Amino acid sequence: MADRQADRAGGGDRRAGGGVNGSIDRTTRLLGFAGLLPQAALLVGLATGHDGLGVLHGMAFVYAALIFSFLGGIWWGWAVRRSSGQGALAGLAVAPTLVTILLVGVALHGSLRWALVGLGSGLLLTLLVDRHLVATGEAPTGWMGLRVPLSVGLGVLTILTGVV
Repeated sequence: MADRQADRAGGGDRRAGGGVNGSIDRTTRLLGFAGLLPQAALLVGLATGHDGLGVLHGMAFVYAALIFSFLGGIWWGWAVRRSSGQGALAGLAVAPTLVTILLVGVALHGSLRWALVGLGSGLLLTLLVDRHLVATGEAPTGWMGLRVPLSVGLGVLTILTGVV
């Protein structure tokens, strides 16, 4: 309660990077894991041959791309809270969207399946930035406990949709 009041008042436990350190609550954790369900369902549809219209690979790409860009948005929010070093994290924050644009080109002019593998790999690599944010004290308590299973889960599911 005091943390929330301090955060609203502009205070709180401000670490070196300027973030407010809280923790991951049960609802946030459940919603995060629920975010794996759409990709899992698309993978099941692909694996069981239920892609009569040929759209499931595209849907899997769009879903993973949205989450990938969303992670960049989280990093952007933390970047602008920093009192110094905003540019480095802001640069990393736009990388998921720029990588996704490049992968759209791969999908349109090459192979959607390879674009899915690339996107899944990018999701796995987000853990490097998340780990840095934990090391600098910017991420909330329990951040890696949430991010590791979600990034690995969605990354692997996305790669598998490209393979199936």
